[in-house]
Amino acid sequence: MIFATFVTHCYTMSKRNVVVNQDCSTDFAILCYVLNTLIMNRSFKKDVALQAIMYILCKLGGKTDMHKLSKILYFADQQHLSLYGRSITGDCYIAMQYGPVPSKVDDMLKAVRGDSYFSGTPSAEMLATYFRFLNKFTIESLQDPDLDYLSESDIECLDASIEKCKDLSFGQLTDLSHNIAWSNAPRNGLMSVQDILREVGDEEGYVNYITEKIYTESNCLS
Repeated sequence: MIFATFVTHCYTMSKRNVVVNQDCSTDFAILCYVLNTLIMNRSFKKDVALQAIMYILCKLGGKTDMHKLSKILYFADQQHLSLYGRSITGDCYIAMQYGPVPSKVDDMLKAVRGDSYFSGTPSAEMLATYFRFLNKFTIESLQDPDLDYLSESDIECLDASIEKCKDLSFGQLTDLSHNIAWSNAPRNGLMSVQDILREVGDEEGYVNYITEKIYTESNCLS
């Protein structure tokens, strides 16, 4: 639990007005950012994330917009992380103006849309066989989801999140996602795994346990 306790301590110190030297406070915040990035970036599951996208599109009639897709993934990942100790996609979330955005999923979408560094690469061309853009923000499915990539618990949490978000407007989804984890993160900065768990009422002992678990598992992948 030493790592998780250290991350929590650094994060708490960066949020409190107890550090006289502003540079030290900034250093704490940067350290927390780096540690959380280390935790999540090694755990991203591209194939699972792709099939989660395809599943959501299928459930929403074959198309949706990037904003709604991002929020459905966020709440599904959050619920799965809280209930089962891992997120579905393994993605990290960025606190954008209109709510959480899954960083690597966003890269995948933009690669297909054509405004990414990865556009035109073999990976982007492969992704373009799964979905396409009808306009700048609306995505349409070109294939059915491959459920072999999604566990029963993945589908359980995706279904719950789809039900939660499907009929909400852009503004309603934005407001719903502007909660503790989003509020505590810097704009356009990484959202804390710890705060994502705290947002749903998980106790500190469990928050620390899951943080340590994710870190340990990500190190095993390196």
